[in-house]
Amino acid sequence: MMWGVLVRDLEWIVALADHEHVTDTAAVLGVSQPTLSRTLARVESELGVRLFERVPHGLVASPDGDLVVAAARDLLGRYQQLRHELETRHDPERGLVRLAFLDSMATSLVPRILRAFHEEAPLVRVELAQEPGHDIIRDLATGAVELAITSTRPDGEFAWVQLQEERLVVAVAPSHRLHARKRVDLAELADEELVTTPAGFGHRTLVNGLLADAGVAPPVSFESADLATIEGLVAAGLGVAIIPEAMVGLSGTIGLRISHPGARRVIGLTWRSDRPLAPVAARLRDHVVARAPYDAGPGAVR
Repeated sequence: MMWGVLVRDLEWIVALADHEHVTDTAAVLGVSQPTLSRTLARVESELGVRLFERVPHGLVASPDGDLVVAAARDLLGRYQQLRHELETRHDPERGLVRLAFLDSMATSLVPRILRAFHEEAPLVRVELAQEPGHDIIRDLATGAVELAITSTRPDGEFAWVQLQEERLVVAVAPSHRLHARKRVDLAELADEELVTTPAGFGHRTLVNGLLADAGVAPPVSFESADLATIEGLVAAGLGVAIIPEAMVGLSGTIGLRISHPGARRVIGLTWRSDRPLAPVAARLRDHVVARAPYDAGPGAVR
Protein backbone atom coordinates (compact mmCIF):
# COMPACT_ATOMS: atom_id res chain seq x y z
CA MET A 1 0.00 0.00 0.00
CA MET A 2 1.34 3.45 -0.94
CA TRP A 3 1.02 5.81 1.97
CA GLY A 4 2.99 8.76 0.57
CA VAL A 5 5.01 11.05 2.82
CA LEU A 6 3.10 12.44 5.79
CA VAL A 7 3.66 15.69 7.66
CA ARG A 8 4.65 13.57 10.67
CA ASP A 9 7.24 11.80 8.51
CA LEU A 10 8.81 15.14 7.59
CA GLU A 11 8.95 16.12 11.25
CA TRP A 12 10.72 12.88 12.10
CA ILE A 13 13.21 13.22 9.21
CA VAL A 14 14.12 16.72 10.38
CA ALA A 15 14.50 15.45 13.94
CA LEU A 16 16.86 12.69 12.73
CA ALA A 17 18.93 15.30 10.90
CA ASP A 18 19.09 17.45 14.02
CA HIS A 19 19.98 14.68 16.50
CA GLU A 20 21.97 12.41 14.14
CA HIS A 21 21.10 9.28 16.12
CA VAL A 22 18.12 6.94 15.83
CA THR A 23 17.95 6.02 19.51
CA ASP A 24 18.27 9.60 20.74
CA THR A 25 15.76 10.88 18.18
CA ALA A 26 13.24 8.17 19.10
CA ALA A 27 13.52 9.17 22.74
CA VAL A 28 12.97 12.85 21.93
CA LEU A 29 9.95 12.02 19.78
CA GLY A 30 8.53 9.60 22.33
CA VAL A 31 8.35 6.66 19.88
CA SER A 32 10.11 3.31 19.76
CA GLN A 33 13.33 2.93 17.80
CA PRO A 34 11.83 0.24 15.49
CA THR A 35 8.90 2.56 14.67
CA LEU A 36 11.25 5.38 13.74
CA SER A 37 13.46 3.06 11.68
CA ARG A 38 10.45 1.71 9.78
CA THR A 39 9.28 5.24 9.04
CA LEU A 40 12.72 6.19 7.73
CA ALA A 41 12.81 3.11 5.51
CA ARG A 42 9.33 3.84 4.16
CA VAL A 43 10.18 7.46 3.32
CA GLU A 44 13.42 6.38 1.59
CA SER A 45 11.44 3.83 -0.41
CA GLU A 46 8.81 6.40 -1.33
CA LEU A 47 11.40 8.96 -2.48
CA GLY A 48 13.74 6.40 -4.02
CA VAL A 49 16.87 7.75 -2.32
CA ARG A 50 18.94 7.05 0.80
CA LEU A 51 18.57 9.89 3.25
CA PHE A 52 21.15 9.04 5.92
CA GLU A 53 24.47 7.22 6.10
CA ARG A 54 25.57 5.37 9.22
CA VAL A 55 28.76 6.63 10.86
CA PRO A 56 30.44 5.64 14.15
CA HIS A 57 28.60 8.29 16.16
CA GLY A 58 25.19 7.69 14.53
CA LEU A 59 23.80 9.16 11.29
CA VAL A 60 24.68 11.90 8.84
CA ALA A 61 22.52 13.11 5.98
CA SER A 62 23.51 12.00 2.50
CA PRO A 63 23.62 14.60 -0.32
CA ASP A 64 20.09 13.56 -1.27
CA GLY A 65 19.19 13.66 2.39
CA ASP A 66 20.42 17.25 2.71
CA LEU A 67 18.10 18.20 -0.14
CA VAL A 68 15.15 16.37 1.42
CA VAL A 69 15.78 17.78 4.91
CA ALA A 70 15.97 21.35 3.55
CA ALA A 71 12.71 20.85 1.66
CA ALA A 72 11.12 19.27 4.73
CA ARG A 73 12.02 22.30 6.83
CA ASP A 74 10.45 24.60 4.25
CA LEU A 75 7.29 22.49 4.01
CA LEU A 76 6.93 22.23 7.77
CA GLY A 77 7.39 25.96 8.12
CA ARG A 78 4.72 26.63 5.54
CA TYR A 79 2.42 24.06 7.16
CA GLN A 80 2.80 25.71 10.56
CA GLN A 81 2.12 29.08 8.96
CA LEU A 82 -1.01 27.65 7.37
CA ARG A 83 -2.21 26.27 10.70
CA HIS A 84 -1.59 29.63 12.35
CA GLU A 85 -3.42 31.53 9.61
CA LEU A 86 -6.41 29.21 9.80
CA GLU A 87 -6.59 29.48 13.57
CA THR A 88 -6.25 33.26 13.38
CA ARG A 89 -8.81 33.57 10.59
CA HIS A 90 -11.46 31.79 12.62
CA ASP A 91 -10.65 33.59 15.89
CA PRO A 92 -13.60 35.90 16.64
CA GLU A 93 -11.23 38.29 18.41
CA ARG A 94 -8.56 38.70 15.71
CA GLY A 95 -9.66 36.73 12.66
CA LEU A 96 -10.35 37.69 9.06
CA VAL A 97 -13.79 38.17 7.49
CA ARG A 98 -14.45 39.02 3.85
CA LEU A 99 -17.24 41.46 3.02
CA ALA A 100 -18.48 42.37 -0.47
CA PHE A 101 -20.65 45.41 -1.14
CA LEU A 102 -22.10 47.56 -3.89
CA ASP A 103 -20.12 50.54 -5.17
CA SER A 104 -22.93 52.86 -4.11
CA MET A 105 -22.50 51.77 -0.49
CA ALA A 106 -18.79 52.69 -0.41
CA THR A 107 -19.20 56.16 1.06
CA SER A 108 -22.35 55.70 3.11
CA LEU A 109 -23.49 52.50 4.80
CA VAL A 110 -20.27 50.47 4.73
CA PRO A 111 -18.05 53.06 6.51
CA ARG A 112 -20.69 53.44 9.22
CA ILE A 113 -20.85 49.70 9.77
CA LEU A 114 -17.09 49.24 9.81
CA ARG A 115 -16.45 52.15 12.14
CA ALA A 116 -18.82 50.76 14.75
CA PHE A 117 -17.53 47.22 14.33
CA HIS A 118 -13.90 48.33 14.60
CA GLU A 119 -14.70 49.97 17.92
CA GLU A 120 -16.15 46.68 19.15
CA ALA A 121 -13.53 44.34 17.62
CA PRO A 122 -10.37 46.35 16.85
CA LEU A 123 -8.20 43.30 16.09
CA VAL A 124 -10.54 41.71 13.55
CA ARG A 125 -9.48 42.29 9.94
CA VAL A 126 -12.21 42.94 7.38
CA GLU A 127 -11.21 42.32 3.76
CA LEU A 128 -13.39 44.38 1.43
CA ALA A 129 -14.56 43.65 -2.12
CA GLN A 130 -16.34 46.51 -3.90
CA GLU A 131 -18.17 45.06 -6.91
CA PRO A 132 -21.48 44.84 -8.82
CA GLY A 133 -24.33 42.73 -7.52
CA HIS A 134 -23.93 39.78 -9.91
CA ASP A 135 -20.25 39.44 -8.96
CA ILE A 136 -21.21 39.59 -5.29
CA ILE A 137 -23.62 36.68 -5.67
CA ARG A 138 -20.96 34.68 -7.51
CA ASP A 139 -18.40 35.31 -4.76
CA LEU A 140 -20.90 34.32 -2.08
CA ALA A 141 -21.67 31.11 -3.94
CA THR A 142 -18.00 30.18 -4.36
CA GLY A 143 -17.01 31.16 -0.81
CA ALA A 144 -14.75 34.02 -1.94
CA VAL A 145 -16.62 36.22 0.57
CA GLU A 146 -18.64 35.30 3.64
CA LEU A 147 -20.93 38.34 3.88
CA ALA A 148 -22.34 40.79 1.37
CA ILE A 149 -24.31 44.02 1.26
CA THR A 150 -26.43 44.15 -1.86
CA SER A 151 -29.75 45.32 -3.29
CA THR A 152 -30.60 41.89 -4.63
CA ARG A 153 -31.88 39.13 -2.39
CA PRO A 154 -30.21 36.02 -3.83
CA ASP A 155 -32.26 33.04 -4.91
CA GLY A 156 -31.42 29.76 -3.23
CA GLU A 157 -29.87 28.99 0.14
CA PHE A 158 -29.02 32.51 1.27
CA ALA A 159 -30.12 34.35 4.37
CA TRP A 160 -31.17 37.99 4.09
CA VAL A 161 -31.69 40.83 6.56
CA GLN A 162 -32.92 44.21 5.33
CA LEU A 163 -30.62 47.03 6.41
CA GLN A 164 -32.20 50.09 4.85
CA GLU A 165 -34.65 51.27 2.21
CA GLU A 166 -33.87 54.14 -0.17
CA ARG A 167 -36.17 56.27 -2.30
CA LEU A 168 -35.36 56.32 -6.02
CA VAL A 169 -35.74 59.61 -7.89
CA VAL A 170 -35.27 60.90 -11.42
CA ALA A 171 -32.05 62.92 -11.56
CA VAL A 172 -31.95 65.74 -14.10
CA ALA A 173 -29.53 68.53 -14.95
CA PRO A 174 -30.33 72.06 -13.67
CA SER A 175 -31.05 73.10 -17.27
CA HIS A 176 -33.42 70.21 -17.98
CA ARG A 177 -37.00 70.97 -19.02
CA LEU A 178 -38.31 69.22 -15.89
CA HIS A 179 -35.92 70.83 -13.41
CA ALA A 180 -38.64 72.91 -11.70
CA ARG A 181 -40.90 69.93 -11.07
CA LYS A 182 -41.19 68.24 -7.68
CA ARG A 183 -42.62 64.98 -8.96
CA VAL A 184 -42.66 63.17 -12.27
CA ASP A 185 -44.45 60.22 -13.83
CA LEU A 186 -42.05 57.83 -15.50
CA ALA A 187 -44.19 57.87 -18.64
CA GLU A 188 -42.91 61.43 -19.14
CA LEU A 189 -39.42 60.03 -19.77
CA ALA A 190 -40.37 58.23 -22.97
CA ASP A 191 -38.41 60.65 -25.17
CA GLU A 192 -35.49 61.16 -22.78
CA GLU A 193 -32.06 59.57 -23.05
CA LEU A 194 -31.30 57.38 -20.05
CA VAL A 195 -28.00 57.08 -18.19
CA THR A 196 -27.92 53.85 -16.22
CA THR A 197 -25.94 50.79 -15.21
CA PRO A 198 -25.04 48.03 -17.69
CA ALA A 199 -27.41 45.17 -18.45
CA GLY A 200 -27.14 42.41 -15.86
CA PHE A 201 -26.69 44.76 -12.92
CA GLY A 202 -29.31 44.59 -10.18
CA HIS A 203 -29.94 48.33 -10.40
CA ARG A 204 -30.52 48.09 -14.17
CA THR A 205 -33.07 45.33 -13.59
CA LEU A 206 -34.87 47.50 -11.03
CA VAL A 207 -34.90 50.54 -13.33
CA ASN A 208 -36.07 48.52 -16.33
CA GLY A 209 -38.92 47.10 -14.24
CA LEU A 210 -40.10 50.57 -13.19
CA LEU A 211 -39.98 51.86 -16.76
CA ALA A 212 -41.79 48.79 -18.07
CA ASP A 213 -44.57 49.36 -15.53
CA ALA A 214 -44.89 52.90 -16.95
CA GLY A 215 -45.02 51.54 -20.49
CA VAL A 216 -41.86 53.29 -21.71
CA ALA A 217 -38.37 52.25 -22.79
CA PRO A 218 -36.16 55.35 -23.15
CA PRO A 219 -32.99 54.92 -25.24
CA VAL A 220 -29.81 54.47 -23.21
CA SER A 221 -27.17 57.10 -23.88
CA PHE A 222 -24.46 56.01 -21.43
CA GLU A 223 -23.82 53.10 -19.07
CA SER A 224 -21.65 53.03 -15.96
CA ALA A 225 -21.27 50.61 -13.06
CA ASP A 226 -20.83 53.56 -10.68
CA LEU A 227 -23.91 55.51 -9.60
CA ALA A 228 -21.79 58.57 -8.74
CA THR A 229 -20.46 58.58 -12.30
CA ILE A 230 -24.02 58.31 -13.60
CA GLU A 231 -25.02 61.33 -11.53
CA GLY A 232 -22.09 63.27 -12.98
CA LEU A 233 -23.07 62.38 -16.55
CA VAL A 234 -26.61 63.60 -15.87
CA ALA A 235 -25.24 66.88 -14.48
CA ALA A 236 -23.34 67.30 -17.75
CA GLY A 237 -26.62 67.14 -19.66
CA LEU A 238 -26.07 63.69 -21.15
CA GLY A 239 -29.42 62.25 -20.13
CA VAL A 240 -31.58 61.54 -17.09
CA ALA A 241 -31.18 58.78 -14.53
CA ILE A 242 -33.13 56.89 -11.90
CA ILE A 243 -30.88 56.71 -8.84
CA PRO A 244 -31.13 56.71 -5.03
CA GLU A 245 -32.07 60.14 -3.70
CA ALA A 246 -28.91 60.24 -1.57
CA MET A 247 -26.81 60.29 -4.77
CA VAL A 248 -28.55 63.39 -6.17
CA GLY A 249 -26.78 66.75 -6.02
CA LEU A 250 -23.21 65.46 -5.88
CA SER A 251 -22.49 67.26 -9.16
CA GLY A 252 -25.41 69.69 -9.13
CA THR A 253 -28.24 67.45 -10.31
CA ILE A 254 -31.84 67.89 -9.18
CA GLY A 255 -33.96 65.00 -7.92
CA LEU A 256 -37.62 64.59 -8.87
CA ARG A 257 -39.88 62.29 -6.86
CA ILE A 258 -41.35 59.40 -8.86
CA SER A 259 -45.11 58.75 -8.91
CA HIS A 260 -44.69 55.00 -8.45
CA PRO A 261 -44.94 53.15 -5.12
CA GLY A 262 -42.18 50.75 -6.16
CA ALA A 263 -39.60 53.49 -6.72
CA ARG A 264 -37.34 52.35 -3.92
CA ARG A 265 -34.23 50.26 -3.43
CA VAL A 266 -33.87 47.82 -0.55
CA ILE A 267 -30.37 47.16 0.77
CA GLY A 268 -29.68 44.02 2.78
CA LEU A 269 -27.01 41.84 4.31
CA THR A 270 -26.80 38.32 2.92
CA TRP A 271 -24.78 35.16 3.52
CA ARG A 272 -24.97 31.49 2.70
CA SER A 273 -27.46 29.63 4.87
CA ASP A 274 -26.42 26.10 3.85
CA ARG A 275 -23.25 26.14 5.92
CA PRO A 276 -22.22 27.72 9.24
CA LEU A 277 -20.26 30.94 9.19
CA ALA A 278 -16.81 31.05 10.73
CA PRO A 279 -16.98 32.58 14.23
CA VAL A 280 -15.42 35.87 13.13
CA ALA A 281 -17.83 36.22 10.18
CA ALA A 282 -20.75 35.37 12.45
CA ARG A 283 -19.58 38.08 14.83
CA LEU A 284 -19.67 40.75 12.11
CA ARG A 285 -23.04 39.47 10.87
CA ASP A 286 -24.53 39.61 14.36
CA HIS A 287 -23.12 43.10 14.88
CA VAL A 288 -24.71 44.39 11.67
CA VAL A 289 -28.06 42.65 12.17
CA ALA A 290 -28.38 43.88 15.76
CA ARG A 291 -28.18 47.50 14.57
CA ALA A 292 -30.57 47.20 11.62
CA PRO A 293 -32.39 49.03 10.17
CA TYR A 294 -29.92 51.77 9.29
CA ASP A 295 -30.96 55.33 8.45
CA ALA A 296 -30.51 55.87 4.70
CA GLY A 297 -30.23 59.65 5.12
CA PRO A 298 -32.29 62.08 3.03
CA GLY A 299 -33.31 59.26 0.68
CA ALA A 300 -34.81 57.06 3.37
CA VAL A 301 -38.32 55.77 2.77
CA ARG A 302 -40.58 56.52 5.68
